[in-house]
Amino acid sequence: MIGGGQLARMTHQAAIDYGVTLHVLAATPDDPAVTAGAAHTIGRFDDLDDLVEVAQYGDVVTFDHELVPLGHLRALIEAGVHLRPGPEALGFSCDKLLARTTLDTLGEFRVPVPAFAPVSVVGDVEAFAGKHGWPVVLKGRSGGYDGRGVHVLDDLEGARRFLSDETSDPEVHWLVEEHLDLTAEFAVLLARSPSGNVAVYPPIATLQVDGICRELSIPADLPERIVASANRMAVSVIDGIDAIGICAVEFFCTRDGRLLLNELALRPHNSGHVTMEACRTSQFHQHLRAVLDWPLGSTDLISPAATVNIIAGPEAVDPLTRLPAALAVPGASIHLYQKSPRPGRKLGHVTALGSTVDEALATARSAAALLTQATFPTQPRPIEQGSEP
Repeated sequence: MIGGGQLARMTHQAAIDYGVTLHVLAATPDDPAVTAGAAHTIGRFDDLDDLVEVAQYGDVVTFDHELVPLGHLRALIEAGVHLRPGPEALGFSCDKLLARTTLDTLGEFRVPVPAFAPVSVVGDVEAFAGKHGWPVVLKGRSGGYDGRGVHVLDDLEGARRFLSDETSDPEVHWLVEEHLDLTAEFAVLLARSPSGNVAVYPPIATLQVDGICRELSIPADLPERIVASANRMAVSVIDGIDAIGICAVEFFCTRDGRLLLNELALRPHNSGHVTMEACRTSQFHQHLRAVLDWPLGSTDLISPAATVNIIAGPEAVDPLTRLPAALAVPGASIHLYQKSPRPGRKLGHVTALGSTVDEALATARSAAALLTQATFPTQPRPIEQGSEP
């Protein structure tokens, strides 16, 4: 697995159950997968020699992020390495502009997306806002996650923080899209194997705050027609791009009745953390099954469930120091990533099951509050047009 973060850590934990050795390309000996005991090579994901070196340790190569240069991945394919997913599919998760302009032409069904335009200068944003109104959402074409690369702009002065009035750079680094009035934001998590078998999980509601996913709940409270349409679109898209492994397809529901695709992640995803306790097969076990072309596991829901991410606050206190108190919360399952705390960083998550989603969410919030000393709302926050690729 290319990457040694918390997604690789939890994939390593699943690999132990199957007797599989997961060898990761990690950036440092302190990466979460390495501290969990995964076999590893220390190197750079953007160095072809390091990629070639780590590829020799596995039958297949997969990913815990989408930052590897696609040219390097094509070189690995030419060298006979089995990449799952392949570089052409990964292009849709690492390039938002490619995804926006192409996805609705690939599958069996049209997949609508928010109104958007590539932008290079302030005037491009002004023209888009003249047609769609303020505010608008400025997104980095690639590389943005956890609150980075997504900016709500109220006026041209906001645009000038990121763009100039003229540019000589021929490459488009940003796109702008309409600001949406949302009633729901959710993910369809699904797995696809090289044989073309697909397994779809119940829809997962996500709550974004400042572009960071804070809470998850399963099943999302959605009309059945919305679930059916989203599942149909998601399967069509991953078949159309020949994705392999776990995929998260993120959707927006708008107040004017539209169902729009937001983004793709072709790897284990934050939205899937809730499956570790809530579903018969966790996303991490399922990812291994899919990339190794083994039979896919059941995605049946054991119980309504909720997950709250542990986000370091301004004081950046290590949640490990508060763990005993949180462990006393009945029904809370706590997962810490062994990451050094800094403000805004994801340090772990808490999942709880319940007879209802609200009951599960209350339990997860109680444990998370003890770990972070944060307060959680008793009423739902307004839905935010966030980013969690």
